[in-house]
Amino acid sequence: MKKSVLAVALVSLLSISSQVFAQQSGESPWLVRVRAVYLDPADKSDPVGGTGASDRLTINSKTIPELDISYFFTPNWATELVLTYPQKQKVYLDGAEIGTFKHLPPTLTLQYHFTPEKTISPYVGAGINYTRISSVHLLNGAAQLESSSVGLAVQAGVDFKLDKNWSLNLDVKKVQIRSDVTTAAGQLSAVKIDPWLIGVGVGYRF
Repeated sequence: MKKSVLAVALVSLLSISSQVFAQQSGESPWLVRVRAVYLDPADKSDPVGGTGASDRLTINSKTIPELDISYFFTPNWATELVLTYPQKQKVYLDGAEIGTFKHLPPTLTLQYHFTPEKTISPYVGAGINYTRISSVHLLNGAAQLESSSVGLAVQAGVDFKLDKNWSLNLDVKKVQIRSDVTTAAGQLSAVKIDPWLIGVGVGYRF
């Protein structure tokens, strides 16, 4: 019963907020973007087994699709939910492939848009990332990764308005994604994936 009341209250609040925003700005509070994003991991891992400077784990860079849903509370303030489907990554030990895993990294940020009324509108944001790690297959099943990671996320970007509804977007994010690599004998390494996400895309304001 309490959950139902909270859900109704939330929907009502969003509806009222949407009406107020539309009256103030003449625009819809909803913005959806589709981006192509280049994922570039930091690849900072502890030496495997606590040995010397070599024997480090790295993860491949790749380009991934991204869907972003933004809701504007005011013309300047918005929240953005970043979504994709589970992405498969290759894992290397000193350049030799040792396996793969998949990750699903939804990210939620709070943004400030500096000049939302202008054709060129830059913004900055900060928030939280939750990454779900699955389908781990390392060292023929001898090694595992932690199943999830929670970390901070920061971003900066700019929208280039084409008309009332359409815009082009450039966006850069830095996201904390970290996991321990373990075997039956104990921890093998601690990995800081911490990728840069460099995206370009198109947006539509409803």
